[in-house]
Amino acid sequence: MSKINDKLQYSESHEWVKVEENVATIGISDHAQSLLGDLVYIELPELQSEITLGKEIAVVESVKAASDVYAPISGKVIAVNDALSQTPALMNEDPYDKGWLCQLELNNPEELKGLLDAKAYHDAIGE
Repeated sequence: MSKINDKLQYSESHEWVKVEENVATIGISDHAQSLLGDLVYIELPELQSEITLGKEIAVVESVKAASDVYAPISGKVIAVNDALSQTPALMNEDPYDKGWLCQLELNNPEELKGLLDAKAYHDAIGE
């Protein structure tokens, strides 16, 4: 059974969002990383790039397949988790802490209303 962090919000495409003031940290859920299997490569977004809700922001490659990661919200990339470039397995080991992808400065906080809370995400993945 996948771990779901009650303090985060989730997209239907399995990204999580943690908001602190006007900064959102984004990653992929434990459920998503477990479906992908052992991650071997992660392509991060570029610093200062503008991210649009629903558009591709990253690519994760596992021993099974490559998968796009989609923006659960819009914003400007202000930080990326460079540790994932050296050690992609951090996303498998700790998707909600050490395995975060990037941080965005929010463009439109109203978009957060379109995300799922932990219970709704739990129901969506059927666990």
